[in-house]
Amino acid sequence: MKLIKKAIIASIITIILMISSNTLALPSNISNVEIKDNKDISMINNNQIDKESEYDILDFDPLVNLQVTVNIREIRALDDIDLFSEPDFYVVVYINGIKQVSPIWHNKRYIKDDWSTQPVDIPEDKEDVKIKIQLWDKNTFLDKKCDINSNFNTSYLDKKDIDIVYNIKTGHWRGDDYNYPDILSDLSGYGRANGCDDNSIYQNKRDCELWFDITQNDYDNDGIPYWVEKYVFKTDPEVDNTGWDNDSDGVPIEWEYKWGHVYYYNWWQHKYESMWIYDPFVWEDHANLDIDEDGLQNTEEYLTSQWGSDPHRKDIFLEIDQMEISEDKRGAFVPNRSFDLLQDAFARRNIVIRVDDGCMGGGQKDIPFDPQTEGHEFDEIYFKYFLNNDSNYWRRGVFHYSIIVYYPEAASAAGFAFSSEVNGVRLIDCFALGTMIHENIPLYQNPMWYNILRRKTFSIQKQKEIIYAGVMMHETGHVLGIFRGNTPGCDNRNEILKYFNYKSCMNYFYTYFHVDYSDGSHGVNDFDDWDRIDLTRFQMEYN
Repeated sequence: MKLIKKAIIASIITIILMISSNTLALPSNISNVEIKDNKDISMINNNQIDKESEYDILDFDPLVNLQVTVNIREIRALDDIDLFSEPDFYVVVYINGIKQVSPIWHNKRYIKDDWSTQPVDIPEDKEDVKIKIQLWDKNTFLDKKCDINSNFNTSYLDKKDIDIVYNIKTGHWRGDDYNYPDILSDLSGYGRANGCDDNSIYQNKRDCELWFDITQNDYDNDGIPYWVEKYVFKTDPEVDNTGWDNDSDGVPIEWEYKWGHVYYYNWWQHKYESMWIYDPFVWEDHANLDIDEDGLQNTEEYLTSQWGSDPHRKDIFLEIDQMEISEDKRGAFVPNRSFDLLQDAFARRNIVIRVDDGCMGGGQKDIPFDPQTEGHEFDEIYFKYFLNNDSNYWRRGVFHYSIIVYYPEAASAAGFAFSSEVNGVRLIDCFALGTMIHENIPLYQNPMWYNILRRKTFSIQKQKEIIYAGVMMHETGHVLGIFRGNTPGCDNRNEILKYFNYKSCMNYFYTYFHVDYSDGSHGVNDFDDWDRIDLTRFQMEYN
């Protein structure tokens, strides 16, 4: 009888495992069909590639001695790492077990300086390279590891570093960071790690954002590996193909190479397989493809790729032009750290907002001082400074736009979102702020102890940074579709107690104290701003 029971139990377990295995296999298959059929993109025959290339496995690139390099591009603390100072970051990278350590960036919350490992020699006949990246905070007694892991693809309860398998055939990687569109996407993006991805946004777990790239040397220096050129694209691995657009679809071969390759797990054969979703020699509708639904089509993602855009992760680009300070010292510039605070809030939610304050070819500080800017003058500033007097300038519909003036007459000197009209097309893509109000009233209308308590800092400069970041995020929220008509607590002046739980910069009670939208988790009369925002709205035409 016991044997019969055991046999029945074993049979049930076997059936469950078979069902689970089949179920787990479905997402990859379904996703592949969705990508091919619904996104109007081509697929390259990988089985044929494997047959043709099987004879070259003894040397994946006979033209060079292969070396792999890891480049750290940017680091951002999303939590308070140290109690009394900014963090002292350093990075540890292992390439096939070989350890390399970066310099220490002392007392810096934001690192925007590149650091690269020394190139590491790789066996010519080994397809995969194992890479580990760790982010540390240097301390007097005990260094602390910072969190850059999503904890999605690991059995560890609280893994903080990232493990990656880099493939020298394709020049792409998988593991704790990967490239994939649609339902199986890595929400933080390819080459970007985010410690908040384990839903620790409201916990201090030393969460950070780390941008990186992994490269290998190749003979023609076009960034496309020998194996891909010879067996996938059928190009000459000794000729630099940078800039080629043979299919005339608006994006060059190097962009389609970087974003057109994905790995997926074959549950039936228990191995990772490659899939090429873009073909640089077959026309694809990149001018209308917007897989991540951020309002940037692939051709626009290419134009902004120099600033880190990712066609499979949401991006926002914002240009800010500012008015000069008068000779009698009226006016002010937005503090640089306000832009970082704005970026922090979006970064935690895997929306990357890049602010051009002059660092990306726009963002000027030379609008002539005017003690009072009237409505029609904003249209003139928009056309002259944002569009460079060119009604077809490419940034319109790609960048959001902000004008910082002294006193915007149309909004009682504070700020407002507004629309632009060019060639008969009206877009709600911009906002304006006045510095006269923001340099004074938010700082001095309440007792200083009240401001210190709510902004959690004694520093007047840091309080100003919070004020400007909060109001910029507020006006950006209007451009993205949050307003009183769909969110009753938005722009609320008179019902503070009723909407106290709506902890969002869209609520006037929090605008100058809280640089974040609400996620609707705080109780009665709270609203989910993050779910409501529409990143495509700034491209919609309005009559």
